[in-house]
Amino acid sequence: MSDPVTGVLTGKAVLVAGVGPGLGHALAVRSALAGADVVLASRSAGRLEAVATEVRATGRRAVVVPTDLTDPAAVRRLVDTSVDELGRLDAVLHNAYLPPSRENLLDSGLDRVREELTSPLMALEMVRRAAPALVASKGSVVVVNSMILRNRLPLFGAYRMTKASLLALARGLSIELGPQGVRVNSIAPGYIMGEAVEASFAKAARARGVTPDVIHDEVAAETDLRRLPRPEEIADAAVFLASDLARAITGQCLDVTSGATHH
Repeated sequence: MSDPVTGVLTGKAVLVAGVGPGLGHALAVRSALAGADVVLASRSAGRLEAVATEVRATGRRAVVVPTDLTDPAAVRRLVDTSVDELGRLDAVLHNAYLPPSRENLLDSGLDRVREELTSPLMALEMVRRAAPALVASKGSVVVVNSMILRNRLPLFGAYRMTKASLLALARGLSIELGPQGVRVNSIAPGYIMGEAVEASFAKAARARGVTPDVIHDEVAAETDLRRLPRPEEIADAAVFLASDLARAITGQCLDVTSGATHH
Protein backbone atom coordinates (compact mmCIF):
# COMPACT_ATOMS: atom_id res chain seq x y z
CA MET A 1 0.00 0.00 0.00
CA SER A 2 1.32 3.47 -0.88
CA ASP A 3 2.24 5.98 1.80
CA PRO A 4 -0.88 8.02 2.68
CA VAL A 5 0.91 11.37 2.24
CA THR A 6 2.51 10.57 -1.12
CA GLY A 7 2.29 13.55 -3.44
CA VAL A 8 -0.11 15.74 -1.47
CA LEU A 9 2.48 18.54 -1.15
CA THR A 10 4.09 18.12 -4.57
CA GLY A 11 5.62 21.36 -5.80
CA LYS A 12 5.24 23.15 -2.48
CA ALA A 13 7.82 24.77 -0.20
CA VAL A 14 7.30 24.13 3.51
CA LEU A 15 8.99 25.85 6.44
CA VAL A 16 9.19 23.79 9.63
CA ALA A 17 9.84 26.11 12.57
CA GLY A 18 11.02 24.08 15.54
CA VAL A 19 12.78 20.95 14.28
CA GLY A 20 13.22 18.97 17.47
CA PRO A 21 14.03 15.27 17.88
CA GLY A 22 10.39 14.11 17.88
CA LEU A 23 7.50 15.84 16.19
CA GLY A 24 9.61 18.52 14.49
CA HIS A 25 11.73 15.83 12.85
CA ALA A 26 8.60 14.01 11.73
CA LEU A 27 7.03 17.19 10.33
CA ALA A 28 10.08 17.75 8.14
CA VAL A 29 10.45 14.21 6.85
CA ARG A 30 6.74 13.62 6.29
CA SER A 31 6.49 16.93 4.38
CA ALA A 32 9.32 15.76 2.14
CA LEU A 33 7.70 12.37 1.61
CA ALA A 34 4.55 14.28 0.63
CA GLY A 35 6.54 15.98 -2.13
CA ALA A 36 7.61 19.29 -0.57
CA ASP A 37 10.96 21.01 -0.44
CA VAL A 38 11.61 21.83 3.21
CA VAL A 39 13.22 24.65 5.16
CA LEU A 40 14.47 23.49 8.55
CA ALA A 41 14.72 25.93 11.46
CA SER A 42 15.77 25.55 15.10
CA ARG A 43 18.74 26.52 17.24
CA SER A 44 20.63 23.23 16.79
CA ALA A 45 22.63 23.25 13.55
CA GLY A 46 23.76 19.66 14.10
CA ARG A 47 20.21 18.37 14.42
CA LEU A 48 19.11 20.34 11.37
CA GLU A 49 21.88 18.86 9.24
CA ALA A 50 20.93 15.34 10.32
CA VAL A 51 17.28 15.89 9.44
CA ALA A 52 18.30 17.57 6.17
CA THR A 53 20.13 14.38 5.19
CA GLU A 54 16.88 12.44 5.64
CA VAL A 55 14.89 15.00 3.67
CA ARG A 56 17.37 14.89 0.78
CA ALA A 57 17.22 11.08 0.79
CA THR A 58 13.58 11.40 -0.31
CA GLY A 59 14.69 13.38 -3.36
CA ARG A 60 13.49 16.74 -2.05
CA ARG A 61 15.50 19.87 -1.27
CA ALA A 62 16.39 20.79 2.30
CA VAL A 63 17.43 24.29 3.35
CA VAL A 64 19.07 24.50 6.78
CA VAL A 65 18.66 27.81 8.64
CA PRO A 66 19.80 27.71 12.29
CA THR A 67 17.48 30.20 13.96
CA ASP A 68 16.61 31.54 17.40
CA LEU A 69 12.85 31.69 16.89
CA THR A 70 12.48 34.16 19.77
CA ASP A 71 14.56 36.74 17.87
CA PRO A 72 12.48 38.81 15.40
CA ALA A 73 15.54 39.70 13.31
CA ALA A 74 16.47 36.02 13.03
CA VAL A 75 12.90 35.14 12.03
CA ARG A 76 13.00 37.80 9.32
CA ARG A 77 16.24 36.31 7.96
CA LEU A 78 14.71 32.84 8.10
CA VAL A 79 11.71 33.82 5.99
CA ASP A 80 13.84 35.80 3.54
CA THR A 81 16.24 32.86 3.14
CA SER A 82 13.33 30.46 2.60
CA VAL A 83 11.92 32.52 -0.26
CA ASP A 84 15.35 33.26 -1.74
CA GLU A 85 16.37 29.59 -1.75
CA LEU A 86 13.10 27.98 -2.83
CA GLY A 87 11.47 30.84 -4.72
CA ARG A 88 8.21 30.60 -2.79
CA LEU A 89 6.68 29.65 0.53
CA ASP A 90 3.50 27.59 0.63
CA ALA A 91 3.22 26.50 4.25
CA VAL A 92 4.57 27.25 7.70
CA LEU A 93 4.39 24.41 10.23
CA HIS A 94 4.98 26.14 13.56
CA ASN A 95 6.26 23.70 16.16
CA ALA A 96 8.34 26.01 18.37
CA TYR A 97 8.11 24.80 21.95
CA LEU A 98 8.95 26.14 25.40
CA PRO A 99 8.86 23.58 28.24
CA PRO A 100 6.05 24.06 30.78
CA SER A 101 6.76 25.15 34.35
CA ARG A 102 4.40 22.54 35.86
CA GLU A 103 3.11 24.79 38.59
CA ASN A 104 -0.28 25.84 39.84
CA LEU A 105 -1.28 29.25 38.54
CA LEU A 106 -1.63 30.56 42.06
CA ASP A 107 1.97 29.54 42.77
CA SER A 108 3.49 30.85 39.53
CA GLY A 109 5.38 34.12 39.54
CA LEU A 110 4.24 36.63 36.95
CA ASP A 111 7.67 36.64 35.33
CA ARG A 112 7.43 32.89 34.75
CA VAL A 113 3.95 33.25 33.27
CA ARG A 114 5.17 36.03 30.98
CA GLU A 115 8.05 33.80 29.88
CA GLU A 116 5.70 31.00 28.89
CA LEU A 117 3.52 33.44 26.97
CA THR A 118 6.49 33.96 24.66
CA SER A 119 5.21 30.96 22.67
CA PRO A 120 2.22 32.63 20.97
CA LEU A 121 4.31 35.74 20.37
CA MET A 122 6.86 33.60 18.53
CA ALA A 123 4.11 32.22 16.31
CA LEU A 124 2.71 35.69 15.66
CA GLU A 125 6.10 37.04 14.58
CA MET A 126 6.69 34.06 12.30
CA VAL A 127 3.35 34.45 10.53
CA ARG A 128 3.69 38.22 10.39
CA ARG A 129 6.99 37.85 8.53
CA ALA A 130 5.81 35.01 6.31
CA ALA A 131 2.44 36.55 5.43
CA PRO A 132 3.46 38.28 2.16
CA ALA A 133 4.93 35.06 0.77
CA LEU A 134 1.96 33.02 1.95
CA VAL A 135 -0.48 35.48 0.39
CA ALA A 136 1.42 35.23 -2.89
CA SER A 137 1.15 31.42 -2.88
CA LYS A 138 -2.33 31.22 -1.31
CA GLY A 139 -0.62 29.12 1.31
CA SER A 140 -1.33 27.89 4.80
CA VAL A 141 -0.15 27.84 8.40
CA VAL A 142 -0.41 24.92 10.81
CA VAL A 143 0.25 25.72 14.47
CA VAL A 144 1.12 22.85 16.81
CA ASN A 145 -0.90 23.22 20.00
CA SER A 146 -1.60 20.68 22.77
CA MET A 147 -4.27 18.46 24.28
CA ILE A 148 -3.76 20.53 27.46
CA LEU A 149 -6.50 22.71 25.96
CA ARG A 150 -9.05 19.98 26.69
CA ASN A 151 -7.88 17.96 29.70
CA ARG A 152 -7.82 18.54 33.47
CA LEU A 153 -4.17 17.78 34.28
CA PRO A 154 -3.04 19.79 37.31
CA LEU A 155 0.21 21.79 37.49
CA PHE A 156 -0.05 23.12 33.93
CA GLY A 157 -1.72 26.44 34.68
CA ALA A 158 0.55 28.84 32.77
CA TYR A 159 1.04 26.29 30.00
CA ARG A 160 -2.73 25.98 29.57
CA MET A 161 -2.97 29.78 29.38
CA THR A 162 -0.23 29.77 26.73
CA LYS A 163 -1.93 27.15 24.59
CA ALA A 164 -5.30 28.88 24.85
CA SER A 165 -3.60 32.05 23.65
CA LEU A 166 -1.95 30.13 20.81
CA LEU A 167 -5.36 28.80 19.76
CA ALA A 168 -6.86 32.29 19.82
CA LEU A 169 -3.91 33.54 17.78
CA ALA A 170 -4.48 30.92 15.08
CA ARG A 171 -8.19 31.74 14.93
CA GLY A 172 -7.48 35.45 14.73
CA LEU A 173 -4.93 34.96 11.95
CA SER A 174 -7.44 32.82 10.07
CA ILE A 175 -9.93 35.69 10.17
CA GLU A 176 -7.34 38.22 9.03
CA LEU A 177 -5.59 36.16 6.35
CA GLY A 178 -8.55 34.18 5.03
CA PRO A 179 -9.78 36.95 2.70
CA GLN A 180 -6.31 36.91 1.13
CA GLY A 181 -6.46 33.17 0.49
CA VAL A 182 -4.29 31.98 3.38
CA ARG A 183 -5.57 29.22 5.68
CA VAL A 184 -4.57 28.96 9.35
CA ASN A 185 -5.28 25.84 11.40
CA SER A 186 -4.00 24.10 14.52
CA ILE A 187 -3.36 20.54 15.60
CA ALA A 188 -3.56 19.49 19.25
CA PRO A 189 -1.65 16.30 20.06
CA GLY A 190 -1.52 14.69 23.46
CA TYR A 191 0.91 11.92 24.37
CA ILE A 192 3.21 11.31 21.40
CA MET A 193 4.80 7.86 21.43
CA GLY A 194 8.33 9.03 20.68
CA GLU A 195 11.64 9.00 22.51
CA ALA A 196 10.66 11.32 25.36
CA VAL A 197 7.45 9.50 26.25
CA GLU A 198 9.09 6.10 25.81
CA ALA A 199 11.83 7.15 28.25
CA SER A 200 9.29 8.39 30.81
CA PHE A 201 7.30 5.14 30.51
CA ALA A 202 10.48 3.11 30.96
CA LYS A 203 11.35 5.08 34.10
CA ALA A 204 7.86 4.60 35.53
CA ALA A 205 7.98 0.90 34.66
CA ARG A 206 11.29 0.42 36.49
CA ALA A 207 9.93 2.14 39.58
CA ARG A 208 6.95 -0.21 39.66
CA GLY A 209 8.71 -3.38 38.52
CA VAL A 210 6.60 -3.77 35.38
CA THR A 211 7.25 -3.49 31.66
CA PRO A 212 6.89 -0.24 29.70
CA ASP A 213 4.00 -1.86 27.82
CA VAL A 214 2.01 -1.92 31.06
CA ILE A 215 2.47 1.83 31.48
CA HIS A 216 1.56 2.44 27.84
CA ASP A 217 -1.58 0.35 28.11
CA GLU A 218 -2.69 2.15 31.27
CA VAL A 219 -2.33 5.54 29.59
CA ALA A 220 -3.78 4.33 26.30
CA ALA A 221 -6.81 2.92 28.10
CA GLU A 222 -8.09 6.51 28.20
CA THR A 223 -8.13 6.67 24.38
CA ASP A 224 -10.72 5.26 22.00
CA LEU A 225 -8.06 3.49 19.90
CA ARG A 226 -6.28 2.08 22.98
CA ARG A 227 -2.91 3.23 21.65
CA LEU A 228 -0.85 6.41 21.57
CA PRO A 229 -0.03 8.03 18.23
CA ARG A 230 3.50 8.09 16.83
CA PRO A 231 5.18 11.37 15.77
CA GLU A 232 4.62 10.48 12.12
CA GLU A 233 0.87 10.19 12.68
CA ILE A 234 0.75 13.63 14.29
CA ALA A 235 2.83 15.05 11.45
CA ASP A 236 0.51 13.54 8.83
CA ALA A 237 -2.38 15.54 10.28
CA ALA A 238 -0.34 18.72 9.79
CA VAL A 239 0.60 17.66 6.26
CA PHE A 240 -3.08 17.14 5.49
CA LEU A 241 -4.02 20.59 6.77
CA ALA A 242 -1.17 22.15 4.78
CA SER A 243 -2.22 20.39 1.59
CA ASP A 244 -4.86 21.24 -0.99
CA LEU A 245 -6.94 18.35 0.39
CA ALA A 246 -7.83 20.78 3.20
CA ARG A 247 -8.38 23.76 0.88
CA ALA A 248 -11.77 24.60 2.46
CA ILE A 249 -10.59 24.16 6.07
CA THR A 250 -9.40 27.13 8.11
CA GLY A 251 -9.75 28.44 11.65
CA GLN A 252 -9.96 24.89 13.00
CA CYS A 253 -8.13 22.89 15.66
CA LEU A 254 -7.78 19.17 14.95
CA ASP A 255 -7.18 16.99 18.01
CA VAL A 256 -4.77 14.14 17.17
CA THR A 257 -4.98 12.03 20.32
CA SER A 258 -6.22 8.56 19.30
CA GLY A 259 -9.55 9.63 20.77
CA ALA A 260 -8.33 10.75 24.19
CA THR A 261 -10.28 13.95 23.54
CA HIS A 262 -13.42 14.65 21.55
CA HIS A 263 -13.91 18.10 20.09
